[in-house]
Order: sequence, then C-alpha cells, then structure tokens
Amino acid sequence: MSKRSSYSVWGNTAFMIANAWKVGKGILVICIASAAAEALISVAELLLAPMILSKVEEAAPLKELAATIAGFSLVLLVLSGLKGWLGPNMDLSRIRVRMHLINKINEKMSRTSYSNLLDTDFMNFESRASRACFNNAAPAEVFWVTWKEILVNVFGFLAYSILLSSLHPLLMLLIVLTAIAAWFVNRRILRWGYLHREEAAACDERMNYLHTAGTDRQYAKDIRIFGLYPWLQQLWEGTMRLYRAFLTKREKRYLLTNVVDVILILARNGAAYGYLIWLTLEQELAASEFLLYFTAITGFASWVTGILDRFSELYRESQELTVVREFLDWKEPFRFEEGKHLDGAEEGACELRLEHVSYRYPGAKKDTLTDLDLVIHSGEKLAIVGVNGAGKTTIVRLLSGLLDPTVGRVLLNGQDIRQYNRREYYQLFAAVFQDFFVLETSIKVNVAQRLEGIDENQVWECLEMAGLTEKIQSLPDKLDTNIGKTVYLDGVELSGGQTQRLMLARAMYKKAPVLMLDEPTAALDPIAENDIYLKYEEMTRGKTSLFISHRLASTRFCDRILFLEHGKVTEEGTHESLLELGGGYASLYNTQKQYYEEDREGIA
Repeated sequence: MSKRSSYSVWGNTAFMIANAWKVGKGILVICIASAAAEALISVAELLLAPMILSKVEEAAPLKELAATIAGFSLVLLVLSGLKGWLGPNMDLSRIRVRMHLINKINEKMSRTSYSNLLDTDFMNFESRASRACFNNAAPAEVFWVTWKEILVNVFGFLAYSILLSSLHPLLMLLIVLTAIAAWFVNRRILRWGYLHREEAAACDERMNYLHTAGTDRQYAKDIRIFGLYPWLQQLWEGTMRLYRAFLTKREKRYLLTNVVDVILILARNGAAYGYLIWLTLEQELAASEFLLYFTAITGFASWVTGILDRFSELYRESQELTVVREFLDWKEPFRFEEGKHLDGAEEGACELRLEHVSYRYPGAKKDTLTDLDLVIHSGEKLAIVGVNGAGKTTIVRLLSGLLDPTVGRVLLNGQDIRQYNRREYYQLFAAVFQDFFVLETSIKVNVAQRLEGIDENQVWECLEMAGLTEKIQSLPDKLDTNIGKTVYLDGVELSGGQTQRLMLARAMYKKAPVLMLDEPTAALDPIAENDIYLKYEEMTRGKTSLFISHRLASTRFCDRILFLEHGKVTEEGTHESLLELGGGYASLYNTQKQYYEEDREGIA
C-alpha cells in the first residue's frame, strides 16, 4: 500500500477532487456556488430585521420602509431559487462521483492478483471500502455535503467578522479561542474511533455474515432440516452483545466531548452577551444595532463552531475514505501491464515446469506442496490424482498463475512466469475449476464470455462436445435462454451436472493452448461421466491438458499419471504401470474398483 501520510484529510480531499474531475468538473463549481448562496441567505436574513427596525427608528416614510422590505424579499427569493436549483444538481454530481469510486473498487476486486483474494485483510478492506460507497448517506457522497457546509460556515464567518469588526477585538478572540479549544478536545476524543475501527469492523463483518446465513435462500434447507434457527439466534445475540459493549464504550467517550462543548459554549456566550449588554447600558447602543450585534454574535459563534464541527465530521468521513484509498492502493504481488509480453507463446509450444516448488496458504501451519518438481510437455495429457487435500488443486492454481510459489519457480518454456504480464499469461489457459462462476444471462453469453462478436456455430460445437446440445435444443429460446431466476423471471435453473457441462463448453470456446480440468465430472452421473471421457480426446486435440481427479477411472485417457500424497509426487507412470507397481495408486484404485464395475453395469 502507499504511504499513510498521503491519507490525511487534505490528501483525501485532493483524491476526491481528482476523481470528480474525471467524471465532470460541475460538482466543484456547484459546491462553491451553493455554499455562497446559503451564506448570503443567512446574511440577508440577519440584516432584514435590524434594517426594518432602523427605518422605524428614523421614522422613515412608508414607501422607503416598503422598498427596504421588498428589496430584501427579492434578494432572498433569488438566492433561495438559486439554492433550490443547485441542490438537485449537486446531488446528481456527487452520485456520479460515488458511482465512479464504486466502479474503481469493483475493477480492483475483479482484476486484482488472485492471491489477494485469499488474504483476509484484503477482503475485509474491500468490504469496508464498499460500505464507504454503499448509498447516499455513505462518506463517498456525504463528503461533498460536509465540504459545502464548511464553505457555508467559512463564508458566513467572513461576512459576520466584517459586521462585528467594530466590537472589541478581545471578544472576537475569546469566541475563536474557545471554539478552537473545543475542536482539539473533539479531535482527541474522535481519534479513539479511528484507532478502534478494526474492532467495529469485526463486529460488522460477523453480523453481516450471520444475517446472510440466516436469510439467504441457499441455506434455507439446512436451517429447516437440521433445526439450526436456535443456534443461529444464539450466535446473533452473542454478536449483538459484543457490539453493544463496543458502542457503550464508544459513546462514553463521545459524551465527554459533549460535556466539554457545553462548558466552552457557556463561557463564550456569557462573556459575549455580558459585553453587549454593557454597551447598551453605558454607551446607549441603538435598538437596531443591539438587535444586529446580538443576533450576529450568536451567529458568529455558530459559524466558528460550525467550521470546527464540520471539520470534525470531515475527519471521520476521511477515515472511511482512507479505507477506500488503502484498498485501491493495495499492493499487487503480480506484474500486469508492467510485465513482459509473451511474444506469441499462446500460439506455440507451452512447456510448463514446477521447479522445487513449495506452497503454503496464508495462515496455514504447514506447506500444501513441498519441494515439488514437475514438467508438463507441450501437447501432453497429464492426470494428477490423489485423495482430497493432497494438493491437486493447488498445482492447477500455481501452473495457471493464480498463485506464486512460496518457494521455487513456475516456468513457461524455461522462463519464470513472474516476469510476464500475468493477464496475458492467463490467456494460455482454459479451465473448469471445482468452484465456477455462472452469470445470470443467456446460454451463449455464458459460453462465449462476451456480449458481442459471438460465433454461435462455435458455441453449438462446444455444447456438443460437452454433451449439452439436446438440453439446450429443448429450451424455448435455445442459445438465448437466460440462466437463473434472480434477474430473469423466465430464466432456467440448470442442474449441477448440466452446469458443469456448460463450464466445459465455456472452456472449449476459449481455444486456449492449455486445458485444465479440476474434477470436471464431479457432479455428473456415471453415464454422463463416461460420455465426457469418450469425448476427452476430441476436447484436448492439439492442446496440453491437465486432468485433476480423485476418481481413477478417468486416468486411462491420459498419457501420464502422477499420484500425489501429502504435497509430493510419490508415483508416476501410466495406469497399467502404476497398477503393476502395487503402491498407493493401486491401493486407491482397488478401493474404488467395485464402484467402477457397478458404474459399467449401470451403463450397460
């Protein structure tokens, strides 16, 4: 992340102005104009009553009195109309800036290094950054309102200072000093909130998680079948007790701030009103002047307090915007645009190698992979098998560049992949992962992963290879049928096996030189699984392929098999040679053998 020194109130203000400049400069002009209009309205309202009273004291003609009232009314009408016109325009402008920040957060999240997504701190910052831009009351919008109110108070302070310039300077100094004292007390107390922001965030995260778990449809069956409601309720109540304890601790400190404010206000206003009454009694201050000064002194104190209060508010909002900036500036461990180009590697041979690779997931106590050496030759069909937790999926993530080794190197044609533009490197791979992403849009968009330039003939070819043609042909809109019912009421919900086939079609459509299949048939029944195996040769023709499975029936279609145990390759060879070896592979195969025989009987 960048240096924290740039995350000051002024640094964050510059950050917001820079982003506003990108989406339209209007908000800056509107903010200043709106503040000036509000301050002038306050000044005009201040002067109205004393000016009328002054005319009455002078026994001015009725026309002159009426003209004074009409003049002030016209000024107030124009200023109020201008304020009313500027208000909605400012609202729209600050919404545009907030949406721009949301887009930047989403872009950071969707394009960040995959390893960041495994970092709990990174994910917490993303959640907090998103909350800071969540709605119209979030700091990303209110920040502009606060700055407008600061300008209103500054303009008002300057105008009232001119009106009160004839009063004793010590009185003015007293008002300013007491307000500044209150500012420092507020700043010291509110610093506590920033220092304990992680504690508050932890409570928020836990409550959000429990709320989602208790209300999301995907958990509904488990909650009802296993009677989990009382347990969830206990967890919720326990979290609420922790949160209430934190709020109590925080509000005690805020109460102290309010008490100090009251004491300072009493001292400031008491001295000011006492001096004004002395002027009235000893120097025969006119009634209109008394009214003007009396009202102006109250307003002057309010302007000073308003400036400091708004700066306190700005300081709190700046803390939230700091989280946004820290998230956007989060360090990327991978090289992207600054990395080297692949120079046509995606069109040529792709030999992949793991060289003395070890990997340990963040927070884990031991390595998932240990000192692993592996070469995948260009055009080879390699199977990696083993029990759950052996490290098969981790190998896929390392080879595809989603993760970098803790120790060792991943090589592409003899070159360390860390030097390359990682996004270009990703183009070498098409994959079906255990956890995959299905967008609620049409079938063809899900297969092609684009909105325009879709080759429908190629889509049908890929669906055929994945064994999904018959299903799609049966749908009323065929390739244009939408998936899911969250966005489209007429969307279809595919079964787990059908969705897995759809992901196979998507991988085929990409036409990448390396195909990685991580348990691609886990959700398929035996007949469907056998169908995929029979088409495996066609799927992988001209490609380097990596097949990950714990079901050993799939391995007979591959050139070479690696048997993984505890993060190491313990056996290597063909299906037949590994059975003859009589080691861990043979033992696992014999354990599963009865199920393969049952599957074949079912297929027959």
